[in-house]
Formats: sequence, structure tokens, C-alpha cells
Amino acid sequence: MVSLALSILFSSLIFVIFKLFSVYKIQTLYAIITNYVVASITGFLLYDGDARINEIPSKSWFWGTLALGFLFIFVFNIMAKTSQKIGVSVASVATKMSLVIPVLFGLLLYNEKLSVLKGVGILLALAAVYFVSVKERTIQFNKEVIILPLLLFLGSGAIDTSIKYAQETQLENNELPIFSATVFGSAAIVGIIFILIKAPKEPLKINFKNILGGIALGVPNYFSIFFLLKALQNDSLNSASIFTLNNVAIVLFSTLLGIILFKEKISLKNWGGITLAVVSILLVALF
Repeated sequence: MVSLALSILFSSLIFVIFKLFSVYKIQTLYAIITNYVVASITGFLLYDGDARINEIPSKSWFWGTLALGFLFIFVFNIMAKTSQKIGVSVASVATKMSLVIPVLFGLLLYNEKLSVLKGVGILLALAAVYFVSVKERTIQFNKEVIILPLLLFLGSGAIDTSIKYAQETQLENNELPIFSATVFGSAAIVGIIFILIKAPKEPLKINFKNILGGIALGVPNYFSIFFLLKALQNDSLNSASIFTLNNVAIVLFSTLLGIILFKEKISLKNWGGITLAVVSILLVALF
């Protein structure tokens, strides 16, 4: 249970750190790229197996990590914008609700059966993403209020689905740590290439504050995955129970942090969306 609690803590901290980026004027893209470098290095340093980096390109899953690297950069940027412009709770719920996408993927690819309760859970998840995104502000419709959480929902689901596919078809159990570190490294490379392409128009300037922000993000980013994997080794709880507790607790804890630290206002509709989120996760994960 300690590992699960630590995974929840580190995952929730990611949303809070994104919010702090706007407070301290940290450039999100540069910090995100630094974050992936740090997360990759952390993974390689903590891997206790025989890591031969020169053999990684020969792995069947190697080229897939490049696509995942692009997705990681895209999703983290969307996550940051959602946390900063709409709220930590919205980003958290949109990310966690994306678990319905790998469920649908399993139905189509692996012919898994969908119970009535799971179907209801998927519909409730979609409703939750909308209701938790509605803000009681001046009556001005902003497309970002819907578009950002939707993109975050789809992008996060694509990542989970890709990782599920890699685990099912290509990965050995002992390759998971090195696979994760390689994905983080690929994301860093994709980000660096993107910056170099932009360099002629926007000259690259080394900013210590951006690097510090990336380090602050990279460490919890890695350990949120590390402790979740460790929690899954616990025989006292099955994986469905662990994923359910993890997702529900992150939604609730990150929302609580948003209220306490950033004075985020949660409307009645938002609370209804959060309630739907919790119910949908329970239905999808447990039944």
C-alpha cells in the first residue's frame, strides 16, 4: 500500500508542478524536454539489470518508442496548458478518464467482452470530462474549455493503448524498466528536434529556471510509474483494484490540491463531473 500511495502522490504532483510553471513563468516546452531527459536518466540509473544501450535499437519495440516519444511530448504540453488555463482538477480527470480508450481497444483487438456496467461506465466517463470542464466564469465561450480536455483525453488514451499493445505483443517482463527509460529518452529527442526546427525563428536560450522546472517534473514523472509498477507486484490486491484505487485517488487528491494550493473554484457541475468520474472508473475497472 505504501508503493500505491507514493504513486498517487507523485502522479498528483505532476499536475501541481504544471500549474506552478505558469506562476513562476517557466517555459513549458523547454521544461518538458528537460523532464524527459531527467526521467530517462533516472530510469537507466535505477535499472539493476544488464543494460546494454547499443542493443536497444535491435529490440522489436524500439521504433514504437519513437512514436510514443512524440505522443508524450504532445500530451504533456496539452496537460500543462489544461492545468494552467482551465484547472488542475480538469487536467487530472481528463487524463484519468482516458482509461476507457484502452478498454475499447481491448474489445476490438482482443475480442474482450463488454458488460452492461462497463458500457455505462464509458458513457459516464465521457459525460464527466465535459461536466468537470465547465467553469462558472464570465459568459464567454472559449473553445479551449472543451478542446484541451478532449485532446488530453484522446492523447492519454493513445499512450495507454500503445503501451498495452507493446506489453501484449513485444515486451518481456524484465524489459519494462528499460522500455520506459527508452520511451522517455525518445520523447526528449523528439522535443530537442522540435526546438532545433524552431531555432531559426526563436533562438535557443539556456534558462536555468526552465532546467530546474524540468528536473522538478522529471523525477516525480518517473517515480509515478515506478511505484505503480511496484504496487502491481503486491499479491494482496489484484491489478483491477490497484488501478481503480490509483485513478480515483489521483482525481480526488489532485482536485483537493487545486482547491487548497491555487484556490480553484469548483462549481456544482464540476463536483457532479468528479462524482461521475469516480463512478465511471469504478464501473470500468471493477466489472
